[in-house]
Amino acid sequence: MRTTIVTCPNCGTRNRVAVAAAGAPTCAKCHHSLPWIVDSFDEDYSEIAENATIPVIVDLWATWCGPCRMVSPALAELATERAGKVKLVKVDVDRAPRLSATLQVQAVPTLLILRNGRIIARQSGAAPAPALRKWFDDSITRDAGRTGQSDKKTA
Repeated sequence: MRTTIVTCPNCGTRNRVAVAAAGAPTCAKCHHSLPWIVDSFDEDYSEIAENATIPVIVDLWATWCGPCRMVSPALAELATERAGKVKLVKVDVDRAPRLSATLQVQAVPTLLILRNGRIIARQSGAAPAPALRKWFDDSITRDAGRTGQSDKKTA
C-alpha cells in the first residue's frame, strides 16, 4: 500500500498516511485530523478518489501550467482547514492520460468534487481560496439537499 508523509498542523509530528483508506487520517501523537493530500495516477485513481468515504476535491493539473501553480496553495489551504472533512487528490494530467481522457479534461486546472464516488461539481480555471471554499461548501450543501444526506459531517 502506497503511503505519504503528512506533518500534523497541530503538533508538528510527521505521520505516515495511506493514500487510500476508509475514514480520514489522524495524528498518531495528538489525534488531531490531518490534511489528506495525495497524488493519483491512471492505475490508482478509483481506489484513491472514487472509493473515499469523505468528500474529495480532485485537482487535475500540469507542471507547465501557471494557473495550476497559483491554485495549488489555495487548495492545500482548504485541505488543511477542512482536515478530516475533505481529501485533496492531485492528478498530473500528463502522467495520467487515460484518466484525463475519461474525465474529459479540456483545460487545466480542472477541479472536481466527488462525494460517494460521484462527481457533484466541476470547474475549470484557478480561483482564490475564498472562492474555492465557497464552491466546495455550496456544492456539498446542494448535493446533501438532492440526496438527503446530512452535510454536518462534511461541510
